[in-house]
Amino acid sequence: MSRATLKKDPREVAGMFDEVAKRYDVTNTVLSLGQVYVWRAAVREALNIKPGMKVLDIAAGTGTSSEVYAKAGADVVALDFSIGMVQVGKKRQPGMDFVAGDATALPFADNTFDAVTISYGLRNVNDPDLALREMLRVVRPGGTLVVNEFSTPTWAPFRSLYYFYLGTVMPALSSLVSSDSEAYDYLTESIVAWPNQKDFARRVQQAGWRGVQYRNLSGGIVALHRATKPE
Repeated sequence: MSRATLKKDPREVAGMFDEVAKRYDVTNTVLSLGQVYVWRAAVREALNIKPGMKVLDIAAGTGTSSEVYAKAGADVVALDFSIGMVQVGKKRQPGMDFVAGDATALPFADNTFDAVTISYGLRNVNDPDLALREMLRVVRPGGTLVVNEFSTPTWAPFRSLYYFYLGTVMPALSSLVSSDSEAYDYLTESIVAWPNQKDFARRVQQAGWRGVQYRNLSGGIVALHRATKPE
């Protein structure tokens, strides 16, 4: 199994990420032209981490983002659906609490966390709306949701350039640096198919979150959505 389809069968998605786990972080850095570090810092800022704050990082992969939140003082649980990602993460981040789990059926009690976050992973879930409701369930009243996801550049000329990059440049780069370049064909398709900023904000609201706000990063290549669980 080399890639998943946009049907997002959980077994296909998990298998695909298992295969790319070892080189995933390097590939992301190259394909994002280093912007992943800027985006990661923006998520940390949006979480407004305080010492001892309990944070659930979903689709955490190998824990590179979880490590950033932990260094800021959070008590972090790194959850990922891919066993391969979790295994690599445990080796690279031996002090991190890794859990293999499904975003649509989170293995935690109600009101467990102060905040929940997911970066570049929600579009890979077969039922994103259910996942948003599950995140709402495990966060305490007044707690925070931060979703960082690929989105739609707002300026038309830049959007055209970006889609050229996705369709032409990124496949060439992924063939050089990824352990499974075909998997990144799926990732490109999933980015293009994902709703734009305003449409996704409405879905967050419909899932029960309140005070939904978003801001564009890198011209809208990525959009950071933030919301709060009602008291």
